[in-house]
Amino acid sequence: MQVSVEDINSVKKTLHIEIPEEKVVQELDKAYNKLRKKAKVKGFRPGKVPRSVVVRLFKKDVHADVTSSLIQSSFVDALKETDLKIVGTPNVDPPELEATGPYRYAATVEISPELEDIEYRSLPLKRTNYKVLDEEIEAQLKMLQKNMAQHQKIEEDRPAQKDDFVLIDFQGFRDGQPFAETAKTENYNMKIGGGSIIKDFDDQLIGMRPGDKRDVEVKFPPDYFNKKLADLDISFQVFLHEIRKEVLPEIDDVLAKKAGRYESLDELKKAISDNLEQGYAKRMEQELHEQIYNALISKSDFEVPDTMVDMELKGIIEEAERSFTAQNISMEDIGITRESIAEKYRDTAVQQVKRHLLLGKLIDQEGLTISDDELEEGLKEMADSFNQPLEQIKSYYDQNKDKIQYFKHTLLEKKAIKLIIDNGKIEDVEPQKEEASAEESEPAPLDD
Repeated sequence: MQVSVEDINSVKKTLHIEIPEEKVVQELDKAYNKLRKKAKVKGFRPGKVPRSVVVRLFKKDVHADVTSSLIQSSFVDALKETDLKIVGTPNVDPPELEATGPYRYAATVEISPELEDIEYRSLPLKRTNYKVLDEEIEAQLKMLQKNMAQHQKIEEDRPAQKDDFVLIDFQGFRDGQPFAETAKTENYNMKIGGGSIIKDFDDQLIGMRPGDKRDVEVKFPPDYFNKKLADLDISFQVFLHEIRKEVLPEIDDVLAKKAGRYESLDELKKAISDNLEQGYAKRMEQELHEQIYNALISKSDFEVPDTMVDMELKGIIEEAERSFTAQNISMEDIGITRESIAEKYRDTAVQQVKRHLLLGKLIDQEGLTISDDELEEGLKEMADSFNQPLEQIKSYYDQNKDKIQYFKHTLLEKKAIKLIIDNGKIEDVEPQKEEASAEESEPAPLDD
Protein backbone atom coordinates (compact mmCIF):
# COMPACT_ATOMS: atom_id res chain seq x y z
CA MET A 1 0.00 0.00 0.00
CA GLN A 2 1.26 3.46 -0.89
CA VAL A 3 0.39 6.53 1.18
CA SER A 4 1.23 10.19 0.60
CA VAL A 5 0.15 13.23 2.62
CA GLU A 6 -0.90 16.51 1.00
CA ASP A 7 -0.89 19.57 3.27
CA ILE A 8 -4.04 21.67 2.89
CA ASN A 9 -3.04 23.74 5.92
CA SER A 10 -1.40 23.08 9.28
CA VAL A 11 -4.43 21.20 10.62
CA LYS A 12 -6.01 19.79 7.46
CA LYS A 13 -4.39 17.04 5.39
CA THR A 14 -5.40 14.86 2.47
CA LEU A 15 -4.20 11.26 2.50
CA HIS A 16 -3.75 9.79 -0.97
CA ILE A 17 -3.95 6.03 -0.57
CA GLU A 18 -3.29 3.38 -3.20
CA ILE A 19 -4.20 -0.25 -2.57
CA PRO A 20 -2.30 -2.67 -4.86
CA GLU A 21 -4.17 -4.64 -7.51
CA GLU A 22 -3.25 -7.92 -5.85
CA LYS A 23 -5.12 -6.93 -2.67
CA VAL A 24 -8.13 -5.68 -4.64
CA VAL A 25 -8.41 -8.90 -6.66
CA GLN A 26 -7.96 -10.99 -3.52
CA GLU A 27 -10.82 -9.21 -1.69
CA LEU A 28 -13.10 -9.42 -4.73
CA ASP A 29 -12.40 -13.14 -5.08
CA LYS A 30 -13.19 -13.72 -1.41
CA ALA A 31 -16.44 -11.78 -1.70
CA TYR A 32 -17.62 -13.54 -4.86
CA ASN A 33 -16.67 -17.01 -3.57
CA LYS A 34 -18.57 -16.40 -0.35
CA LEU A 35 -21.59 -15.16 -2.29
CA ARG A 36 -21.54 -18.10 -4.71
CA LYS A 37 -21.95 -20.52 -1.81
CA LYS A 38 -25.17 -18.97 -0.56
CA ALA A 39 -26.61 -17.21 -3.64
CA LYS A 40 -29.98 -18.56 -4.80
CA VAL A 41 -30.28 -18.20 -8.56
CA LYS A 42 -33.04 -19.85 -10.55
CA GLY A 43 -31.68 -22.70 -12.72
CA PHE A 44 -28.62 -23.37 -10.60
CA ARG A 45 -28.02 -25.56 -7.58
CA PRO A 46 -26.71 -23.84 -4.41
CA GLY A 47 -22.96 -23.41 -4.62
CA LYS A 48 -22.91 -24.14 -8.34
CA VAL A 49 -23.70 -20.66 -9.67
CA PRO A 50 -21.00 -19.60 -12.17
CA ARG A 51 -18.99 -16.58 -11.13
CA SER A 52 -19.93 -14.81 -14.34
CA VAL A 53 -23.60 -15.04 -13.35
CA VAL A 54 -22.88 -13.83 -9.82
CA VAL A 55 -20.89 -10.90 -11.21
CA ARG A 56 -23.69 -9.98 -13.61
CA LEU A 57 -26.35 -10.11 -10.88
CA PHE A 58 -24.53 -8.81 -7.82
CA LYS A 59 -21.55 -6.77 -9.04
CA LYS A 60 -22.84 -3.45 -7.72
CA ASP A 61 -23.45 -4.74 -4.18
CA VAL A 62 -20.20 -6.75 -4.04
CA HIS A 63 -18.09 -3.83 -5.22
CA ALA A 64 -19.76 -1.52 -2.69
CA ASP A 65 -19.06 -3.93 0.18
CA VAL A 66 -15.46 -4.55 -0.90
CA THR A 67 -14.86 -0.82 -1.35
CA SER A 68 -16.06 -0.14 2.19
CA SER A 69 -13.91 -2.95 3.59
CA LEU A 70 -10.79 -1.86 1.69
CA ILE A 71 -11.17 1.76 2.80
CA GLN A 72 -11.72 0.90 6.47
CA SER A 73 -8.69 -1.41 6.72
CA SER A 74 -6.35 0.68 4.58
CA PHE A 75 -7.26 3.94 6.32
CA VAL A 76 -6.35 2.53 9.73
CA ASP A 77 -3.02 1.31 8.31
CA ALA A 78 -2.42 4.71 6.67
CA LEU A 79 -2.90 6.50 10.01
CA LYS A 80 -0.38 4.18 11.66
CA GLU A 81 2.08 4.75 8.84
CA THR A 82 1.77 8.55 8.86
CA ASP A 83 1.36 8.80 12.67
CA LEU A 84 -1.44 11.35 12.24
CA LYS A 85 -3.64 11.97 15.30
CA ILE A 86 -6.89 12.93 13.63
CA VAL A 87 -9.90 14.70 15.16
CA GLY A 88 -13.41 14.17 13.91
CA THR A 89 -14.49 12.01 10.99
CA PRO A 90 -12.48 11.71 7.77
CA ASN A 91 -14.08 12.99 4.58
CA VAL A 92 -13.93 10.32 1.87
CA ASP A 93 -15.63 10.43 -1.52
CA PRO A 94 -14.78 6.91 -2.76
CA PRO A 95 -14.42 6.33 -6.52
CA GLU A 96 -15.90 3.22 -8.11
CA LEU A 97 -13.95 0.00 -7.69
CA GLU A 98 -12.76 -1.66 -10.89
CA ALA A 99 -12.22 -5.42 -11.26
CA THR A 100 -8.60 -4.89 -12.23
CA GLY A 101 -5.91 -2.39 -11.34
CA PRO A 102 -5.06 -0.76 -8.01
CA TYR A 103 -7.67 1.13 -6.03
CA ARG A 104 -6.90 4.76 -5.28
CA TYR A 105 -8.85 7.14 -3.06
CA ALA A 106 -8.31 10.31 -1.05
CA ALA A 107 -9.32 11.00 2.57
CA THR A 108 -9.31 14.52 3.98
CA VAL A 109 -8.67 14.65 7.71
CA GLU A 110 -8.12 17.23 10.42
CA ILE A 111 -5.52 17.01 13.17
CA SER A 112 -4.81 18.89 16.37
CA PRO A 113 -2.23 21.64 15.91
CA GLU A 114 1.30 21.08 17.12
CA LEU A 115 1.92 23.58 19.92
CA GLU A 116 5.24 24.67 21.35
CA ASP A 117 5.80 24.52 25.11
CA ILE A 118 3.84 27.24 26.87
CA GLU A 119 5.72 29.94 28.76
CA TYR A 120 3.37 30.57 31.64
CA ARG A 121 5.63 31.62 34.50
CA SER A 122 5.68 35.27 35.61
CA LEU A 123 2.68 36.14 33.47
CA PRO A 124 1.67 39.74 34.37
CA LEU A 125 -1.89 39.75 35.74
CA LYS A 126 -4.08 42.41 37.31
CA ARG A 127 -6.47 41.41 40.08
CA THR A 128 -9.22 43.89 40.85
CA ASN A 129 -10.08 44.15 44.54
CA TYR A 130 -13.83 44.63 44.35
CA LYS A 131 -15.57 45.72 47.54
CA VAL A 132 -19.25 45.75 48.33
CA LEU A 133 -20.45 49.35 48.83
CA ASP A 134 -23.28 50.48 51.07
CA GLU A 135 -25.09 52.01 48.11
CA GLU A 136 -25.10 48.64 46.37
CA ILE A 137 -26.84 47.05 49.33
CA GLU A 138 -29.34 49.93 49.41
CA ALA A 139 -30.02 49.53 45.69
CA GLN A 140 -30.72 45.81 46.19
CA LEU A 141 -33.05 46.61 49.08
CA LYS A 142 -34.96 49.14 46.98
CA MET A 143 -35.40 46.65 44.16
CA LEU A 144 -36.61 44.07 46.68
CA GLN A 145 -38.97 46.69 48.11
CA LYS A 146 -40.36 47.40 44.65
CA ASN A 147 -40.83 43.69 43.91
CA MET A 148 -42.81 43.33 47.15
CA ALA A 149 -44.96 46.40 46.47
CA GLN A 150 -48.75 46.06 46.57
CA HIS A 151 -51.16 47.63 44.12
CA GLN A 152 -54.22 49.19 45.72
CA LYS A 153 -57.37 50.40 44.00
CA ILE A 154 -57.67 54.20 43.73
CA GLU A 155 -61.05 55.23 45.06
CA GLU A 156 -60.82 58.76 43.61
CA ASP A 157 -63.01 59.28 40.55
CA ARG A 158 -60.48 60.27 37.92
CA PRO A 159 -59.20 59.07 34.52
CA ALA A 160 -56.09 56.92 34.14
CA GLN A 161 -52.85 58.79 33.65
CA LYS A 162 -49.20 58.05 32.93
CA ASP A 163 -47.46 55.94 35.61
CA ASP A 164 -50.78 54.60 36.94
CA PHE A 165 -51.20 50.86 37.33
CA VAL A 166 -54.37 49.57 35.69
CA LEU A 167 -56.23 46.25 35.73
CA ILE A 168 -57.55 45.50 32.25
CA ASP A 169 -58.98 42.85 29.93
CA PHE A 170 -57.84 42.97 26.32
CA GLN A 171 -58.01 41.03 23.08
CA GLY A 172 -56.30 41.76 19.77
CA PHE A 173 -57.84 41.40 16.31
CA ARG A 174 -56.24 41.31 12.88
CA ASP A 175 -58.39 42.16 9.88
CA GLY A 176 -61.42 41.89 12.15
CA GLN A 177 -60.62 38.36 13.30
CA PRO A 178 -59.26 37.20 16.70
CA PHE A 179 -55.49 36.76 16.47
CA ALA A 180 -53.73 33.90 18.29
CA GLU A 181 -50.73 36.00 19.34
CA THR A 182 -53.02 38.54 21.05
CA ALA A 183 -55.53 36.14 22.57
CA LYS A 184 -58.05 37.34 25.12
CA THR A 185 -56.34 38.18 28.42
CA GLU A 186 -58.25 38.99 31.60
CA ASN A 187 -57.24 40.87 34.76
CA TYR A 188 -53.90 41.99 33.35
CA ASN A 189 -52.08 44.35 35.71
CA MET A 190 -49.78 46.82 33.96
CA LYS A 191 -48.16 50.19 34.40
CA ILE A 192 -49.10 52.89 31.89
CA GLY A 193 -45.81 53.97 30.36
CA GLY A 194 -44.05 50.76 31.37
CA GLY A 195 -44.18 49.48 27.80
CA SER A 196 -45.05 45.90 28.77
CA ILE A 197 -46.85 45.53 25.43
CA ILE A 198 -45.85 48.59 23.39
CA LYS A 199 -45.71 52.33 24.12
CA ASP A 200 -48.47 53.17 21.63
CA PHE A 201 -50.81 50.78 23.48
CA ASP A 202 -50.01 52.45 26.82
CA ASP A 203 -50.57 55.97 25.49
CA GLN A 204 -54.09 55.14 24.33
CA LEU A 205 -55.13 53.98 27.79
CA ILE A 206 -54.62 57.46 29.19
CA GLY A 207 -57.98 59.07 29.90
CA MET A 208 -59.92 55.83 30.42
CA ARG A 209 -62.04 55.45 33.55
CA PRO A 210 -63.03 52.26 35.39
CA GLY A 211 -65.79 50.54 33.41
CA ASP A 212 -64.70 52.12 30.11
CA LYS A 213 -64.26 50.13 26.90
CA ARG A 214 -61.95 51.38 24.17
CA ASP A 215 -60.63 50.26 20.80
CA VAL A 216 -56.86 50.66 20.68
CA GLU A 217 -55.17 50.62 17.28
CA VAL A 218 -51.52 49.58 17.32
CA LYS A 219 -48.89 49.29 14.59
CA PHE A 220 -46.10 46.98 15.76
CA PRO A 221 -42.64 47.97 14.50
CA PRO A 222 -40.74 45.71 12.06
CA ASP A 223 -38.11 44.96 14.74
CA TYR A 224 -40.61 43.98 17.46
CA PHE A 225 -39.18 41.20 19.65
CA ASN A 226 -42.10 38.85 18.86
CA LYS A 227 -41.58 38.26 15.14
CA LYS A 228 -45.17 37.00 14.80
CA LEU A 229 -46.37 40.53 15.63
CA ALA A 230 -43.65 42.49 13.84
CA ASP A 231 -44.94 45.03 11.30
CA LEU A 232 -48.61 44.08 11.93
CA ASP A 233 -51.65 46.32 12.51
CA ILE A 234 -53.59 45.00 15.50
CA SER A 235 -56.88 46.36 16.85
CA PHE A 236 -57.31 45.77 20.59
CA GLN A 237 -60.56 45.82 22.51
CA VAL A 238 -59.74 46.98 26.03
CA PHE A 239 -61.90 47.04 29.19
CA LEU A 240 -60.53 48.87 32.24
CA HIS A 241 -61.53 47.36 35.61
CA GLU A 242 -59.77 49.71 37.99
CA ILE A 243 -56.94 52.18 38.43
CA ARG A 244 -54.35 51.27 41.01
CA LYS A 245 -51.49 52.86 42.89
CA GLU A 246 -48.24 51.25 43.97
CA VAL A 247 -47.74 51.03 47.74
CA LEU A 248 -44.15 50.33 48.75
CA PRO A 249 -43.50 48.50 52.04
CA GLU A 250 -41.13 49.98 54.60
CA ILE A 251 -37.55 48.69 54.44
CA ASP A 252 -37.49 47.17 57.91
CA ASP A 253 -37.49 43.90 59.85
CA VAL A 254 -41.00 43.07 58.57
CA LEU A 255 -39.82 43.27 54.96
CA ALA A 256 -36.80 41.11 55.83
CA LYS A 257 -39.03 38.39 57.30
CA LYS A 258 -41.30 38.45 54.26
CA ALA A 259 -38.29 38.29 51.92
CA GLY A 260 -37.10 34.93 53.26
CA ARG A 261 -35.64 33.23 56.28
CA TYR A 262 -34.38 36.42 57.91
CA GLU A 263 -35.14 37.58 61.41
CA SER A 264 -34.06 41.19 60.95
CA LEU A 265 -33.11 43.83 58.40
CA ASP A 266 -29.46 43.51 59.46
CA GLU A 267 -29.56 39.79 58.68
CA LEU A 268 -31.04 40.53 55.26
CA LYS A 269 -28.35 43.15 54.58
CA LYS A 270 -25.65 40.64 55.47
CA ALA A 271 -27.17 38.07 53.09
CA ILE A 272 -27.20 40.66 50.32
CA SER A 273 -23.60 41.62 51.08
CA ASP A 274 -22.47 37.97 51.08
CA ASN A 275 -24.24 37.40 47.79
CA LEU A 276 -22.61 40.44 46.20
CA GLU A 277 -19.20 39.36 47.50
CA GLN A 278 -19.66 35.94 45.89
CA GLY A 279 -20.54 37.66 42.64
CA TYR A 280 -17.45 39.85 42.81
CA ALA A 281 -15.27 36.83 43.60
CA LYS A 282 -16.56 35.11 40.46
CA ARG A 283 -16.08 38.30 38.45
CA MET A 284 -12.49 38.66 39.67
CA GLU A 285 -11.83 35.02 38.77
CA GLN A 286 -13.36 35.44 35.30
CA GLU A 287 -11.29 38.56 34.66
CA LEU A 288 -8.09 36.77 35.65
CA HIS A 289 -8.98 33.85 33.40
CA GLU A 290 -9.70 36.19 30.51
CA GLN A 291 -6.31 37.88 30.94
CA ILE A 292 -4.62 34.48 30.95
CA TYR A 293 -6.43 33.31 27.81
CA ASN A 294 -5.70 36.52 25.95
CA ALA A 295 -2.02 36.42 26.95
CA LEU A 296 -1.57 32.77 25.94
CA ILE A 297 -3.42 33.19 22.63
CA SER A 298 -1.45 36.33 21.76
CA LYS A 299 1.79 34.37 22.18
CA SER A 300 0.64 31.42 20.06
CA ASP A 301 -0.39 31.78 16.43
CA PHE A 302 -2.01 28.55 15.25
CA GLU A 303 -4.93 27.29 13.20
CA VAL A 304 -7.72 25.18 14.69
CA PRO A 305 -9.62 22.31 13.08
CA ASP A 306 -13.10 23.13 11.79
CA THR A 307 -14.31 19.90 13.40
CA MET A 308 -13.44 21.17 16.87
CA VAL A 309 -14.98 24.57 16.16
CA ASP A 310 -18.19 22.91 14.96
CA MET A 311 -18.35 20.81 18.13
CA GLU A 312 -17.92 23.94 20.26
CA LEU A 313 -20.64 25.71 18.25
CA LYS A 314 -22.95 22.76 18.77
CA GLY A 315 -22.55 23.17 22.52
CA ILE A 316 -23.24 26.92 22.29
CA ILE A 317 -26.39 26.32 20.24
CA GLU A 318 -27.67 23.60 22.58
CA GLU A 319 -27.09 25.86 25.58
CA ALA A 320 -29.08 28.64 23.85
CA GLU A 321 -31.92 26.22 23.14
CA ARG A 322 -32.00 25.08 26.78
CA SER A 323 -32.06 28.71 27.92
CA PHE A 324 -35.00 29.60 25.67
CA THR A 325 -36.87 26.42 26.63
CA ALA A 326 -36.48 27.30 30.32
CA GLN A 327 -38.20 30.61 29.54
CA ASN A 328 -40.95 28.86 27.54
CA ILE A 329 -39.73 30.62 24.40
CA SER A 330 -38.89 28.99 21.10
CA MET A 331 -36.08 30.43 19.01
CA GLU A 332 -38.40 30.51 16.01
CA ASP A 333 -40.80 32.83 17.84
CA ILE A 334 -38.15 35.53 18.04
CA GLY A 335 -36.63 34.90 14.64
CA ILE A 336 -33.46 33.07 15.76
CA THR A 337 -32.16 30.01 13.94
CA ARG A 338 -29.37 27.56 14.69
CA GLU A 339 -27.61 28.90 11.61
CA SER A 340 -27.76 32.51 12.79
CA ILE A 341 -26.35 31.54 16.21
CA ALA A 342 -23.55 29.57 14.54
CA GLU A 343 -22.66 32.56 12.36
CA LYS A 344 -22.75 35.02 15.26
CA TYR A 345 -20.70 32.93 17.66
CA ARG A 346 -18.21 31.26 15.34
CA ASP A 347 -15.37 33.57 16.40
CA THR A 348 -16.24 32.86 20.03
CA ALA A 349 -16.09 29.13 19.33
CA VAL A 350 -12.67 29.51 17.69
CA GLN A 351 -11.37 31.29 20.78
CA GLN A 352 -12.85 28.63 23.04
CA VAL A 353 -11.15 25.85 21.05
CA LYS A 354 -7.82 27.69 21.27
CA ARG A 355 -8.23 27.97 25.03
CA HIS A 356 -8.90 24.24 25.39
CA LEU A 357 -5.94 23.37 23.17
CA LEU A 358 -3.56 25.65 25.07
CA LEU A 359 -4.67 24.35 28.45
CA GLY A 360 -4.46 20.79 27.13
CA LYS A 361 -0.89 21.45 26.03
CA LEU A 362 0.00 22.83 29.47
CA ILE A 363 -1.60 19.80 31.15
CA ASP A 364 0.59 17.47 29.07
CA GLN A 365 3.63 19.71 29.38
CA GLU A 366 3.51 19.74 33.19
CA GLY A 367 2.18 16.19 33.58
CA LEU A 368 -0.87 17.35 35.55
CA THR A 369 -3.14 14.63 36.93
CA ILE A 370 -6.29 14.42 39.03
CA SER A 371 -6.10 12.33 42.20
CA ASP A 372 -9.05 10.38 43.58
CA ASP A 373 -9.39 12.93 46.39
CA GLU A 374 -9.45 15.82 43.90
CA LEU A 375 -12.10 14.03 41.84
CA GLU A 376 -14.16 13.46 44.97
CA GLU A 377 -13.89 17.15 45.89
CA GLY A 378 -14.87 18.17 42.36
CA LEU A 379 -17.98 15.96 42.50
CA LYS A 380 -18.90 17.45 45.90
CA GLU A 381 -18.67 20.97 44.48
CA MET A 382 -20.90 19.95 41.57
CA ALA A 383 -23.43 18.39 43.94
CA ASP A 384 -23.51 21.61 45.99
CA SER A 385 -23.90 23.83 42.91
CA PHE A 386 -26.82 21.74 41.61
CA ASN A 387 -28.22 21.28 45.12
CA GLN A 388 -28.31 17.51 44.60
CA PRO A 389 -27.07 14.60 46.75
CA LEU A 390 -23.47 13.59 46.09
CA GLU A 391 -24.50 9.96 45.56
CA GLN A 392 -26.90 11.02 42.80
CA ILE A 393 -24.09 12.83 40.98
CA LYS A 394 -21.81 9.81 41.36
CA SER A 395 -24.55 7.50 40.09
CA TYR A 396 -24.95 9.65 36.99
CA TYR A 397 -21.26 9.40 36.16
CA ASP A 398 -21.20 5.67 36.94
CA GLN A 399 -23.83 5.26 34.23
CA ASN A 400 -22.07 7.65 31.82
CA LYS A 401 -18.41 6.61 31.87
CA ASP A 402 -17.59 8.76 28.83
CA LYS A 403 -18.73 11.90 30.65
CA ILE A 404 -16.52 11.30 33.70
CA GLN A 405 -13.47 11.66 31.45
CA TYR A 406 -14.77 15.02 30.24
CA PHE A 407 -15.38 16.07 33.85
CA LYS A 408 -11.83 15.05 34.82
CA HIS A 409 -10.45 17.10 31.94
CA THR A 410 -12.47 20.10 33.16
CA LEU A 411 -10.83 19.69 36.58
CA LEU A 412 -7.44 19.43 34.90
CA GLU A 413 -8.06 22.70 33.05
CA LYS A 414 -8.92 24.38 36.35
CA LYS A 415 -5.69 22.97 37.78
CA ALA A 416 -3.73 24.37 34.83
CA ILE A 417 -5.30 27.82 35.35
CA LYS A 418 -4.41 27.71 39.06
CA LEU A 419 -0.84 26.79 38.13
CA ILE A 420 -0.59 29.88 35.92
CA ILE A 421 -2.07 32.15 38.61
CA ASP A 422 0.18 30.71 41.33
CA ASN A 423 3.22 31.41 39.14
CA GLY A 424 2.02 34.76 37.80
CA LYS A 425 3.10 38.29 38.65
CA ILE A 426 -0.14 39.57 40.16
CA GLU A 427 -0.77 43.27 40.67
CA ASP A 428 -3.69 44.13 42.93
CA VAL A 429 -5.63 47.16 41.64
CA GLU A 430 -8.63 49.12 42.82
CA PRO A 431 -11.80 49.00 40.73
CA GLN A 432 -12.82 51.89 38.54
CA LYS A 433 -15.58 53.95 40.12
CA GLU A 434 -18.19 52.95 37.55
CA GLU A 435 -17.28 49.27 38.00
CA ALA A 436 -17.95 49.38 41.73
CA SER A 437 -21.35 51.07 41.42
CA ALA A 438 -24.53 49.06 41.65
CA GLU A 439 -25.96 47.88 38.37
CA GLU A 440 -29.67 47.81 37.69
CA SER A 441 -30.63 44.18 37.88
CA GLU A 442 -32.99 41.83 39.60
CA PRO A 443 -32.17 41.31 43.28
CA ALA A 444 -29.94 38.28 43.73
CA PRO A 445 -31.56 35.18 45.29
CA LEU A 446 -31.21 35.41 49.03
CA ASP A 447 -33.07 32.45 50.53
CA ASP A 448 -30.08 30.11 50.94
